[in-house]
Amino acid sequence: MAERSTAAVEVADNSGDEPPAAQAEKATTDGVAKAQDATEDERTEESGPPEPAESDSGKPAKSEDDAAAGPDDGQRREPRPTVAAPELHSGHKLARRYRLEECITRLDGFSSWRAVDEKLRRAVGVHLLPADHPRARSVLAAARSSALLGDPRFVQVLDAVEENDLVYVVHEWLPDATELTAILAAGPMEAHDAYQLVSQLSQAMAAAHREGLAHLKLTPGAVLRSSTGQYRIRGLAVNAALRGISAERPQRTDTEAIGALLYAALTHRWPYETDAYGLAGLPKGVGLIAPDQVRAGVHRGLSELAMRALVNEGATASRQDPPCTTPDELAKAVAEMPRVRPPEPTFAAPPEYQRTTYQQGSYARPATRPIGAPATQPVPVPPPPLQSRTGKALKWTVSALLIAVLGLASWQVADHLLNRSDGDETTQSQSTDGEQQKPPPRTPKDLKIADASVFAPDGDGVKSEDVHLATDGNAGTAWITPKYNGYANYGNLPNRKGGSGIVVDLGSVQDVYGIDVAMYRGGQKVQVLAAGEGASSPSGLSDFSQRLTELGQTGSNVKTTLDKPVRTRYVLIHITELAPESANEFRGGISEIKVIG
Repeated sequence: MAERSTAAVEVADNSGDEPPAAQAEKATTDGVAKAQDATEDERTEESGPPEPAESDSGKPAKSEDDAAAGPDDGQRREPRPTVAAPELHSGHKLARRYRLEECITRLDGFSSWRAVDEKLRRAVGVHLLPADHPRARSVLAAARSSALLGDPRFVQVLDAVEENDLVYVVHEWLPDATELTAILAAGPMEAHDAYQLVSQLSQAMAAAHREGLAHLKLTPGAVLRSSTGQYRIRGLAVNAALRGISAERPQRTDTEAIGALLYAALTHRWPYETDAYGLAGLPKGVGLIAPDQVRAGVHRGLSELAMRALVNEGATASRQDPPCTTPDELAKAVAEMPRVRPPEPTFAAPPEYQRTTYQQGSYARPATRPIGAPATQPVPVPPPPLQSRTGKALKWTVSALLIAVLGLASWQVADHLLNRSDGDETTQSQSTDGEQQKPPPRTPKDLKIADASVFAPDGDGVKSEDVHLATDGNAGTAWITPKYNGYANYGNLPNRKGGSGIVVDLGSVQDVYGIDVAMYRGGQKVQVLAAGEGASSPSGLSDFSQRLTELGQTGSNVKTTLDKPVRTRYVLIHITELAPESANEFRGGISEIKVIG
């Protein structure tokens, strides 16, 4: 694959927020008015059930892109080309491998398809355009640059090819993920979910911009949430290249787009006057108002964060903070906030207690009611007590017998207690003369793991979408690293010098007596550490001050029992070196984690 290119991001940023290589490829087309995209182009990389494709003669809606861009965002869009999209059909094969299944979008001379990779037997997405399309070169360059990034937080580009007068880009297809458009349509998000959204998106886009890549089309349709709660971004650089979008300040453009998504998540409103993505816009003429003024109960810190990311020079309802103009600044602002905790789980009320037929006095006898009789029968009145001389004599006789029985029972109980007390004193004196009695042994138990995350001391996690497989109770599944060539320390890459691993969150501070970790394979270099009792959201190696095991190569299990419990909430399984998989390849991972209490 060719060297990373930034052709998809045509910029002229005087503030220095892009690398020189990207500035060198600045486009020279100035003064082009913004064209409008179709609402359907948000489905370009649809992960779920696709919508019908738009015909070449259909007129696209004009409000979506204006609303997404916001005021004065500095974006430029090339004029729409007159090249027709390739006339292909379902069943057509590319490279004798990718079988086209269903057309999702047909727009601006390109088409997008759901397809099947017959070689690997998996679903994929494909963008197609003619080789003589004016954007074909930039699309190829953008796809190859995005593929070189290799960050799991982005939907991966799998292939970028020019063949038989066609240019096509193949990317991942995530059928189990949910598009953010559908999540927002259900209503505003909980504060914890909105916090996770802005945190993960800002960190991912900061990593992309460090490599000279921008998105420029970061809308609700470009964000997917997996079943484990991980957000993934699709169309990095490629979506903008397909539509001829460029920006003078790409970092500011992507930051404002993240701010708009956070605003929509908090308020269920789009932060501009135009309706977009199934959300109503703000009232005409009121301008950009803070989310906590739009909807009651909005988290104050997240509301201020959204305003700092949007075009308002950082003004908030309560104070003046500097605006966040890059994804990296936004990620740092999120990290400085107090962590937003998930809501407490709610439990359904127990069903109302109902008496059984036995308790109602009709056991084994079904209730019968004569025809025409009222639903409730009157309770029969018991007969009056015996009042004759015989009845009185019988009553006194029974009372005397009860008194005699109670007296005898009381005497026997007292005698038994006295004998037991003498025996206890004898036993106590014997135990005092000998060794002191020890408490019963403690029964080990597996502590419940509330959450797990990838340990990323260098800011870039490994396979974060698979971390739940190490705590799902199934030793047959595992969190597994990619293969690294040449070096056991993650290929000696600069962003892996701190190693990786998994941090488990016990939900609260617990007494930890040991750990039992099943490794993906033996031969890895591992240590197990615990954070201090007062630690909150530890992220660096220095945050884990309590050692549970020494650093060293391990077999298929890492297991230890402590003589004295460690008080902690967070436990780190830290892998510094991977196991050899072949002569020059290394890989590692964790199958299952158990924390013993």
